[in-house]
Amino acid sequence: MGMRGSWCLGDVVRSILYFVLLVIFPASQCSKEVMTGDWYVEMHGDGGVEMAHLIAKRTGFKYVSPVLGSNREFHFTHPAVSHARMRRSVHHTRILKAHPMVKRAIQQSGFVRHKRGYKPIQGVLLKDINDFSDLQLKQDEPTDPLYKKEWYLKNVGQSGGIPGLDLNVLSAWEQGFTGKNITTAIMDDGIDYLHPDLKNNFNAKASYDFSSNDPFPYPRFTDTWFNSHGTRCAGEVSAARDNGKCGVGVAYDSKVAGLRMLDQPFMTDLIEANAMGHMPNDIDIYSASWGPTDDGRTVDGPRNMTMRAIVKGVNEGRQGLGNIYVWASGDGGPDDDCNCDGYAASMWTISINSATNDGQTAGYDESCSSTLASTFSNGKSTFRDAGVATTDLYGNCTTTHSGTSAAAPEAAGVFALALEANPRLTWRDVQHLTVLTSKRNSLFDPYGKHHWKFNGAGLEFNHLFGYGVLDAGSMVHLAKDWKTVPERFHCTAGTISEKRAFSTGNPVRFHINTDACEGKPNEINHLEHVQAFVTLKSSVRGRVVMHLTSPMNTTSMILSPRPNDDDSKNGFTKWPFMTTHTWAEQPRGRWTLKISLNSDNNQDQDTGVFFEWNLMLHGTKASPYHKQVADNNVHSKLETVKRRTKQFI
Repeated sequence: MGMRGSWCLGDVVRSILYFVLLVIFPASQCSKEVMTGDWYVEMHGDGGVEMAHLIAKRTGFKYVSPVLGSNREFHFTHPAVSHARMRRSVHHTRILKAHPMVKRAIQQSGFVRHKRGYKPIQGVLLKDINDFSDLQLKQDEPTDPLYKKEWYLKNVGQSGGIPGLDLNVLSAWEQGFTGKNITTAIMDDGIDYLHPDLKNNFNAKASYDFSSNDPFPYPRFTDTWFNSHGTRCAGEVSAARDNGKCGVGVAYDSKVAGLRMLDQPFMTDLIEANAMGHMPNDIDIYSASWGPTDDGRTVDGPRNMTMRAIVKGVNEGRQGLGNIYVWASGDGGPDDDCNCDGYAASMWTISINSATNDGQTAGYDESCSSTLASTFSNGKSTFRDAGVATTDLYGNCTTTHSGTSAAAPEAAGVFALALEANPRLTWRDVQHLTVLTSKRNSLFDPYGKHHWKFNGAGLEFNHLFGYGVLDAGSMVHLAKDWKTVPERFHCTAGTISEKRAFSTGNPVRFHINTDACEGKPNEINHLEHVQAFVTLKSSVRGRVVMHLTSPMNTTSMILSPRPNDDDSKNGFTKWPFMTTHTWAEQPRGRWTLKISLNSDNNQDQDTGVFFEWNLMLHGTKASPYHKQVADNNVHSKLETVKRRTKQFI
């Protein structure tokens, strides 16, 4: 496979334009709409690609591709329209709409998406007196030069870590699972597919460059190596074993595809949708280490076509079993909340937070009730090689990869092992296995705010870490004989629509009593995800705090304080706050939503107005676990849940 040139005049122009636009319109304060040179075009009838080419030619546009494989929806660009401008190109849109075969033509707006990573490891770097350079490996362990530094694979105390606090991948490998025949797509800034640790595991057929619209997703050169992000993530998943280069991937026999889609001044709904819907029967897992700006004030998520792509992927991808979408929860730190990120908080994605090698939450980690589980990002700051060891650009290696960017690909690698163990796993099976096999291990909140708790079904969870750190050995063991979970239903539990004021020191509480659609075709007895669609406004949005309590008395903080969010106009409009903390509980009874205003200054008197709360329940009528087998009580969580929920079967 040929390599596209890594430097050209177009790249320089694009970089300059990107810098200028970000200076004029900072991502966190971009109030003016930015328009791009991309159009969504829908035709009358199923005209197909040939007709789309003809329409583009006759109207002066350039045909790019179908949208989500459709015969009537297409992506066009116009060579005379810049990728980022401050006004709509009304003239060009009218030309398209005037064509008798065009039903709709919509110029795409641009928005900012940020990579999650490059978090500096602060502190004075000291010599790692326990660097284990002389550690004797077992005969069947990898011989790659950086393997001993990959503490997230095997933690024996490197860089001040806690021995045994790792992904337990050696157990999965010992059971014979290394990711064979599974492909993970890295949706990022490209992959150095010529890297000696990646080239033999690179799936060229499933790769594409959505930034340049060609099949070569090679990273664009920058003197800061900023476009090494995707290459680093790819190595965590699929770096080759025993080849004398860098380290080894979590699923070192799996394939990795590159979907280059982050490297342009502004993102569009079309680019995101086409990347997330690219070759869904050839790609098993999509890994995303990016999202809306992690500034603690942004509330944003996927647009219409991107949502369509994700829903289509979980319903139709992998020949109907559903694609797995893995998302980094965010790097906004304690001043942000990942429930304000519509990608990480989606019930169709698996949101992954990170932990350090000694069990703490990293300083940049966001927390929220939608996080399902955790992996690892970096170790103690005062130790050498404290970051994640992986591949880097131009055949190099690094030991400084970090952020939740590093956490999501590790999870993708673990899921690749599970899919090899049982290729019939659905996207929901993977979520259930994640809940049941993740471990508390030595994870803890160093600030003592978020404690480990048990929900009504007997599952232990934490607001920071979800259900714990992924355990590859346990996951593949349970996956081998896993029975596909029952059909999933959706139930509108109730809606409260009324105008109610609240203020500092005067919270409001709302109650919905529900039968969870009992006696109806969509009856739910065993919960998976719960969504609270809330509409409200406040004098300071970042001080709004919300808690949701289930009938089995499990309380989830579905929105935490965000001190940087000073919005007083927009508030939240039907925003889907999601929790996984009530997993496997029975949903019938009283649900309580508490809304309060947090203030560090007792003299601050903030006010707010509540307008609406819609409660949505998602789960199964039949028990997802009573047919599952756990030999010798290896999976104590499974046995506990089966015992606790027996009366609901």
